[in-house]
Parts: sequence; C-alpha cells; structure tokens
Amino acid sequence: MTEPELTLDEAELHRLAESALAEDRADRDVTTAALVPEGQTGRGLIIAKAEGILAGLPIAHAVFAAAGASLAWRAEQEDGHRLSPGDRVVTIEGSLASILRAERVALNYLTHLSGVATATATVVRALEGTGCRLRDTRKTIPGLRALEKYAVRVGGGTNHRPNLAGGVLIKDNHLAALRDRDLGIADALRLARQSLARLGNPDTRIEIEVTTVDEARQALDAAADELLLDNMPPDQMREVVALAAASRSDPDEPASSGRRPLLEASGGISLENARAVAQTGVDFISMGAITHSAQALDMSLELEAV
Repeated sequence: MTEPELTLDEAELHRLAESALAEDRADRDVTTAALVPEGQTGRGLIIAKAEGILAGLPIAHAVFAAAGASLAWRAEQEDGHRLSPGDRVVTIEGSLASILRAERVALNYLTHLSGVATATATVVRALEGTGCRLRDTRKTIPGLRALEKYAVRVGGGTNHRPNLAGGVLIKDNHLAALRDRDLGIADALRLARQSLARLGNPDTRIEIEVTTVDEARQALDAAADELLLDNMPPDQMREVVALAAASRSDPDEPASSGRRPLLEASGGISLENARAVAQTGVDFISMGAITHSAQALDMSLELEAV
C-alpha cells in the first residue's frame, strides 16, 4: 500500500495534541501525581488487540511529545500495515508519569483513525475489479476532518472535497432554494459557472446531486462535470451511466479524461451492497459511514517499569 501523505504540518499536529491533552486536564492528573513520582522511568508498549489497518501514528507521536519532551518514541509498524492481535505498534520510553498522562488521548486517536482506515479498506476490497473507487464525505467529527481523511487514504480510499471551499457541490437543498425562485438544474449550473468565473476559478469542477433519470438528463444536457446519484436504484444508475457515456464525443474515452461527467453514487450504500452499486458502472461510491460510524480498532498500552 502506498504511504499516504499527511496534510497537516507539524505545528497543526502539535496544536491538536495540546488541545486534546488540555481537554483531558493532563496537567492536573491527580491519580498519577499521587502514585507515580516524576523521576520514575520505564516504557509503554502499545499493543494491537484486534485485526485491522493501522492509522494515526503521526498524531499519537505528537501527543506523547507534547506530554513529555524527553520521551523516546519508536514506531514498530507503519501506517497502512495490517495488524494482528498481539502486534506491538509503538514503544515509548521515559517518564512513566508522562506516558500515563498521554495514554488515553493517544489511544483515542490511534484506535479511531485505525478504525476509519479499517472500515475503508474493507469496502475497497469489496470493490476490487469493478473499476469503481471509494470516496469519503464531509460527515466527519468536527476538528478531526484532516486526520479522518488521512485515515481514509491509508485504507485505500480517495478524498472528496476537504471543505465547503474545496469545490462546488450543488445539493438538493440548494436546488430547493432555487426552485423558490422558479429556477432549475440548468440555472444552478449556469450560476455556479458565472460565480467561479468571477472568482477567477473557471476550471473548478461542478458536481450536482440528482435523484431521478430525468434530473440526470437535465444535468448532462447542461454539461455538468460530475453527477451525484443520490439514493438512486441500481437500474436507474445503469441508465444514467449509459446516458453519460453517450454524452462523450468519443465513447471509448475513459471517464478520467474529463470529457464526460464522472458519476458518484451515494445514499443507502453499505458494505453489503457496495459491489452491486459499483457494478452499475459508476466511477465512485461515497460513504459517510467509513468516518462517522467506524468502529474503533482495539489497542491497549501496557506499562513496564525499568
């Protein structure tokens, strides 16, 4: 698996680590202060307790570094590695008090992000051979989006827009607001293009949500760059795939050439039906569940005094 690039810089990782430690009042850990002298040293071993894909080492490292600058960190695995129960993930050596103060925050990041990567990888495996790719969504925990999208990449998925400024996506409620002014799909695409031109971003791709074949046809006629097929039955998806293919000047040209609209299926997609949806011929499926509902990958920290 190709090593993904972390989009957060070191300063941002440090800020997230410091914020999480402050929330946990790590500087006022009354239990550790009562029982563990600051001078006592040892090591902490982070151990996997379940099978899954590891993700989150950079932020976990930042947490331990923020809790104790003198702590020595040694990663025993790399993000993207498939873990088995009993695998040693990280070794941390130094002040036991610092290790204890950072333990829960670091594990929270690691287990959650590894859960996201594992959920993603599971769906990606289900799509193998279809030519369809898995996209994430903006259904992320506030404050953790960049990390969760990183974990999606670790698991083999692809990122959609990072935020509201990262691309045009005309959703059903945007269209509802337009209908109140007697405007429709073609008007939405026209207004979006005009706005992008004024902003100096005329090449930004525009995606529009459609729920019926007729709406898809309107979007194709208005030359939308991407169509989001929302809660559309598979037979209708196949019909839209055929319409999109017919909209190309060269039917043999791939979707990635940009000469025909890319098609993304969303809504009601689960691990159980993901492959069937992919086999309709869409280019992407998107699933919020891989971030908002990912089950944490169980890990623990075992302390050894030396």
